[in-house]
Amino acid sequence: MNGPIDMTTDSAWEEWGRREPYFGVITHPKYRRSHMNEDTKREFFESGGPHVHYVLTTIQGCIDKNFAPRKILDFGCGVGRLLLPFAAMAEEVVGLDVSPSMLQEARRHCEQRGLSNIRLLLSDDGLSTLTDKFDLIHSFIVFQHIPVERGRVIFSKLLQHLRPGGVGAIHLTYSKMHYAPTQGAPPRPNQSAPVIARGATPIDVDPEIQMNPYNVNQILFAMQSSGVSRFHTEFTDHGGELGVFLFFQTPVG
Repeated sequence: MNGPIDMTTDSAWEEWGRREPYFGVITHPKYRRSHMNEDTKREFFESGGPHVHYVLTTIQGCIDKNFAPRKILDFGCGVGRLLLPFAAMAEEVVGLDVSPSMLQEARRHCEQRGLSNIRLLLSDDGLSTLTDKFDLIHSFIVFQHIPVERGRVIFSKLLQHLRPGGVGAIHLTYSKMHYAPTQGAPPRPNQSAPVIARGATPIDVDPEIQMNPYNVNQILFAMQSSGVSRFHTEFTDHGGELGVFLFFQTPVG
């Protein structure tokens, strides 16, 4: 391991959770505190339903037609946008996040809705608060904000928490559209590229948002090493940040 480990993204994410928890999840100006009202908050949470439906139908259509998860983990759950629809389809849902402020906001929404089948846990690189195995481990637009060296370790540890026959639905960014002249290759391997959040102005003092492209070969190696024999991939493009949404199943036994 070369040099100190970059842990600044954890403190930045907690700062987002403390100051702008909704904008930190979906970086659209309407989700800043100064613009939020009950209608925009309802819209924010309602956006989670179609995503969860897409995840389930993709798994059933491409991985396991009989898939019906009883226990779900959402890694990087933020304020709980996806926890709520996941809770409607599973017996137990666990939300894992590195930000205590994000978890506090998620807990408030769960309590308001009387949801008793959601557990919220503080995350770290060793996933030390996790003891269970899950039918579905999901993570969307999260790993891109984690330095690659740390993210690879976390990804491998998440694989260890899938039960036999469990499904992973994990999103990563792998390149940037402005790397097109070099066929997607960055100028330097594993280069992190901080960006200014959309809706920010020079006078705003927002925490940093890193956008880190992963070497997909290393991710696929971890998957195959854990026994995964096939996977389904969907490409994503968020404003020129190119990604892959990986759907895969661990061996049954």
